Amino acid sequence: MIKKFSPRIKARLRKNRQVLSKNIGNFFGWVKGAKLVELKECNTAEDPVRPELDNKFRTGYGRKIFGVEYKGEIYAVMCFAYTNEIPKSVEELEKLSTDAFLQTAMRDQSGGQIAIAYTVWSKKKGGGKLIVKEVFKKIKKSNHLNRLVTLSPLTEMATNFHERNGAKLIQINETTQNFEYKVM
Repeated sequence: MIKKFSPRIKARLRKNRQVLSKNIGNFFGWVKGAKLVELKECNTAEDPVRPELDNKFRTGYGRKIFGVEYKGEIYAVMCFAYTNEIPKSVEELEKLSTDAFLQTAMRDQSGGQIAIAYTVWSKKKGGGKLIVKEVFKKIKKSNHLNRLVTLSPLTEMATNFHERNGAKLIQINETTQNFEYKVM
């Protein structure tokens, strides 16, 4: 038996749909006006992945911090190292990024050919996905970077995040795992 909705119930459903779509638009409205910026430092205590790494490490040889900014507020943060090889640990990341930086300084170039994202966090829903997208665009535009690889912890959360954003697992290490985002 099929029940027909009364015109009053239909009107209520339409109104609720309109309210819901308007609120979702407001919820993610900040995404449209956000931009990627390079940061001199970040609040390392907010980093859920690697809070033990200080700003000196994050901005050391061949390493940078990027944020998604909207109306003067940072909504997501991603830290990178530029290397020529894929690291298996934070210690190796430090050595490889320093080596790549020193090699390119001698040749007057911009840094390593691989961007290694070693931490990412979001302060607002949608920020993590947005920063991955914006950094991806930046790497595509660069003339020296040809790969975007992660140095992620061995957690289900990290695996799910990268797989949802289109990355492929390339190796599992003793304490980390590496995912690669395809750069075309």
